[in-house]
Amino acid sequence: MEFRRINALPPYVFTIIDSLKVQARRNGEDVIDLGFGNPDLPSPELAAEKAAEAVLNPRNHRYSASRGIPKLRQAAADMYLRRFGVELDPETEVINTIGAKEGFSHLMWVLLGAGDAALVPSPSYPIHIYAPLFAGADIREVPLATGTEFLDNLREAWEYSWPKPRVIVISFPHNPTTTCVDLEFMQQIVDFAREKEVVVVHDNAYADLGFDGYVPPSILQAEGAKDVAVELYSMTKSFSMAGWRVAFLVGNREVVAALAKLKSYLDYGTFQPIQIAATVTLNEVPDYPKEALAIYQGRRDALCGGLNRIGWNVTPPMGTMFTWAPIPEQYRDMGSVEFASLLVREANVAVSPGVGFGPGGEGHVRFALIENEQRIGQAVRNLRRVLTRLD
Repeated sequence: MEFRRINALPPYVFTIIDSLKVQARRNGEDVIDLGFGNPDLPSPELAAEKAAEAVLNPRNHRYSASRGIPKLRQAAADMYLRRFGVELDPETEVINTIGAKEGFSHLMWVLLGAGDAALVPSPSYPIHIYAPLFAGADIREVPLATGTEFLDNLREAWEYSWPKPRVIVISFPHNPTTTCVDLEFMQQIVDFAREKEVVVVHDNAYADLGFDGYVPPSILQAEGAKDVAVELYSMTKSFSMAGWRVAFLVGNREVVAALAKLKSYLDYGTFQPIQIAATVTLNEVPDYPKEALAIYQGRRDALCGGLNRIGWNVTPPMGTMFTWAPIPEQYRDMGSVEFASLLVREANVAVSPGVGFGPGGEGHVRFALIENEQRIGQAVRNLRRVLTRLD
C-alpha cells in the first residue's frame, strides 16, 4: 500500500538507539537514559489534585472547547503579563493546543501549502523540519549560528529562495544546540519579518530554562511583534507536565484565528479536567518553573563538569534541558549514529545522535538532563571507562 504523506520520510534514527537501549535492558543491563528529552520531574502536586477532583465531576466528561476554556486562556494571558510584561487578549490572541507539537503541526497547515516554502534552522527539532513538509511545502535550511551570523544566514536564504518563504521558524533556547539569544536578536527578526511580510513562528518550549542568570526572552517582547509573530508556550518543561499535553499559541490575532478555525474541524480540545488543572497550576503555583530550573542547572553542572574532567570538552549550555556535545575528535570519524550506538552497547549510556536533528547535527550527540545527579555521575564514570582514546 502507498502512504503518500509518510513514504518519503527517512528512518527515524532515534529508534536505532532506542532499540539498542531496550535490548540491553532485556539483557539485564542498567542503561542510563540521557537520550529522549522526557522530563522526569513530577508535575506540581496541585495539578494532580485538581485533575482528580475535576475528573469526578460528570460535567467535565463532555466535549470541551477546541480553543481552550476561557479561564485557561485568561490564565495563560496573565502568565505572559507576569513573565514577559506582554499583554494578550485571551479571546483573540491566545489559543490552547494539545501540546506544542500538535499546535505547531496544525499551524503549518494554515500557513503553508503546496508550492510554499519555510525557513528552518539547521539542525532543528524534527517536527520543525517535517511539519512544513507534511503541509506540502518546501523548507530552506538555515545554518544555525549565534547572533549576527544566523541573521545573515537567514537574510541570504530568503534572498536566494524562490518562491519567497512565507514562514520563518525559530526556537530559542534552541533544541538541540542549546543556542540562546537576547531580546535585541528577537527585535531584528521581527524587523526583518515586517520588512519582508513573512510570519515568524517562535517555539518557546524552554522559556523558563535559562541558567546562570540568563532569562530567555519572548519574541512578543519585541516592538511590532504582534504584526508578524506568534509564539508557542508549553507547560511540558516549565511545569513538568509532559504527558498532560498543554500548550498555547499566542500573538498575532489573525494567525490565532486561523488556527482556531482549523482546530474547530479537527478536535474538541484537551480533556476538560486537564484544562482545569492547568488553569489552577498557572494561577496558584507560578513559581514552579524556578524549582525545576534549579534541578536542571544542578544536573547540567554535574554532566558538563564530569565530561570535561574525563577529557570530553563541552560548553555548559545557557538554556534548555540538554547538552549539545561535539563528538570527541578521536571518535569523530564514526559519525553520530555509530558513536551513540557505541555508548549504549559499551557504556550503558543512551544519547541522541546529532544527525537525527538533520544533516547539520552530524558530528554531535545530545544529552538530555533527565536523570538525577547521582545517575549522571555514574554515566560519566561509565563513559570514562569506555572512551579510552580520550586519555
